[in-house]
Amino acid sequence: MTTRANAPGWMTGFGNHFATEAAPGALPDGRNSPQRHALGLYAEQLSGTAFTAPRAENRRSWLYRLRPSAQHPAYRPFDQGHVRSGPFTEAPPSPNRMRWDPLPMPTAPTDWVEGLVTYGGNGDPEAGTGTGIHLYAANRSMTDRVFYCADGELLIVPQQGDQVFVTEMGRIDARPGEIVLIPRGVRFRVECGGPIRGYVCENYGAAFRLPDLGPIGSNGLANPRDFQTPEAWFEDVDRPTECVQKFGGRLWSTTFAHSPLDVVGWHGNYAPCKYDTANFNTIGTVSFDHPDPSIFTVLTSPSDTPGTANCDFVIFPPRWMVAEDTFRPPWFHRNVMSEFMGLVFGEYDAKEGGFAPGGASLHNCMSGHGPDQASYDKAVKADLKPVKIENTLAFMFETRMPIRTTTWAQSSPTMQLDYDDVWTGFDKGSL
Repeated sequence: MTTRANAPGWMTGFGNHFATEAAPGALPDGRNSPQRHALGLYAEQLSGTAFTAPRAENRRSWLYRLRPSAQHPAYRPFDQGHVRSGPFTEAPPSPNRMRWDPLPMPTAPTDWVEGLVTYGGNGDPEAGTGTGIHLYAANRSMTDRVFYCADGELLIVPQQGDQVFVTEMGRIDARPGEIVLIPRGVRFRVECGGPIRGYVCENYGAAFRLPDLGPIGSNGLANPRDFQTPEAWFEDVDRPTECVQKFGGRLWSTTFAHSPLDVVGWHGNYAPCKYDTANFNTIGTVSFDHPDPSIFTVLTSPSDTPGTANCDFVIFPPRWMVAEDTFRPPWFHRNVMSEFMGLVFGEYDAKEGGFAPGGASLHNCMSGHGPDQASYDKAVKADLKPVKIENTLAFMFETRMPIRTTTWAQSSPTMQLDYDDVWTGFDKGSL
């Protein structure tokens, strides 16, 4: 087994065109596909958009690898049992509010692929719209196995345990508080030194990008410089490696005679990256009321309707609350968008209990939701002095279509069947 890389480091920026090589001469001079590569490597273009996409939207990278990625036998169905895809038709869409306890850690040896469970989603990967929402719990590294998704890009939110995403284009170490974005088609494996858990948004639509800032101006929210893309890294392993892919809503598997993580150098703007949410520049009011939660948007996947996202990734990080004469937790709300929430650590300020780190909740289109009784009572009696919300990180996958849950999610023992009870104790207003 041989592995090589540049000195440990990152290339910074979002959507930049990078060039990196793990061995001198891996990147050819003057052309993308030379007749004979100086190191005998194979040139491969990985296209994340159509060839004719506008230049500003075009995403592609050139990879220079030890062996062609086409060198494998036919794929066959892989029956993992818990992964689903749009269109989600196994259960009717439900207007009911739902909440789940965290996925329990497996007792048997379980890697990331084996521990992946679909909770729901919308749209259809074949139509290029919608999302799939998955959670995972695992306790061992993927060994002689890699994974990739042909249906959409993966936005991964680690919740417990340090995790290493070993991709074709470099190694990404990630911990709770960071997110990892892996483009459609990029192969990777997940390594861990103990139990890990997290969330996955599978984006079938337009690739995630930074939201426009409008009247906020040229700075704020997630800054491009804080996104980190790994330098080239490769392994030369002549040992059978299973490759599992998600395609057309199903999992498929084949076996390479070698590790396919053998890209010695690459250049382009289609690559995995990570982002530390601690770098998010939170915006808020300095007078009264507070802006809509859209001010917490880290990444957005636009739809064909301007201003209405296929999917937004929104975080609720530590921040100061200073508004005067204002109810400060999230207000009662009904929304045309559908909201799937998770909690990485700490406590969410609209829920005093029951919403645990690693858990999840779903409030579908126009379903009323808001603070529970304890959070409301505390907020209306609070002394309105500046308060800093600390040691917390919640997030939301927000999408324009109702989220249909899977049969597994609706019948899981982790579902809190009494979730509606958090809103039963409110007194009638006095006239």
